[in-house]
Amino acid sequence: MTAPVGARVRALVVDDNPVVRAGLATLLRAGDVDVVGEAVDGAHALEEAERLRPDIVLLDVRMPGVDGVTAAGPLSALAKVLMLSYDTDSDVIGQAIRNGATGYLVHGAFSVDELLNAVHDTVAGRSSPLSPPASRAVVEALRGGEIPPPPPQPAPPPPPVPVVDNCGLSPREAEVMDLIAQGHSNGEIAARLVVSEYTVKNHVNRIFAKLGVRTRGAAMARWLGTAR
Repeated sequence: MTAPVGARVRALVVDDNPVVRAGLATLLRAGDVDVVGEAVDGAHALEEAERLRPDIVLLDVRMPGVDGVTAAGPLSALAKVLMLSYDTDSDVIGQAIRNGATGYLVHGAFSVDELLNAVHDTVAGRSSPLSPPASRAVVEALRGGEIPPPPPQPAPPPPPVPVVDNCGLSPREAEVMDLIAQGHSNGEIAARLVVSEYTVKNHVNRIFAKLGVRTRGAAMARWLGTAR
């Protein structure tokens, strides 16, 4: 997920407000960041991230349809995720970070240089940027016990069994879809399930048909229950 040394950072900007999207894109391009795409909500962002494979996704929180906090999980399997929002609610910030966001910047609390530094540092893995309001919210949440430590690793689950609400997928297809939602490629899924990549492709084709989607990003959103 980290850009090669010397390569320009490739960014996807996600915000339902076209003025905000355009402004961010202009600032980023002026700071030697390639804005390879834009998206209007979480579901759209998943599709674009799957198609464009950016280094970083700049993600708004409050959006109609699939919000940024929900999308942060599957997006973080495809790229680094940096939240950009006016929202300073500690629950929202804590959930975004738990879901996989690397950093959280609050509009009005950072300069252009700080934004560009945050983008480059996030992609390079040098830091997890937090605006002062976000830092305070995280500290308050930790003091109040609102952001619990990660739970202990659960025991291996039993073999999958048919469930009623599995979007019509068979147990094996559901297992494949879970791995897709975690960001694994067909080759990686084949290795995990000890089957051929051709078999995985057949599963994926049937999954797409049953979910009524055409892309892995749309399948993720549908499977996570955010596009029903």
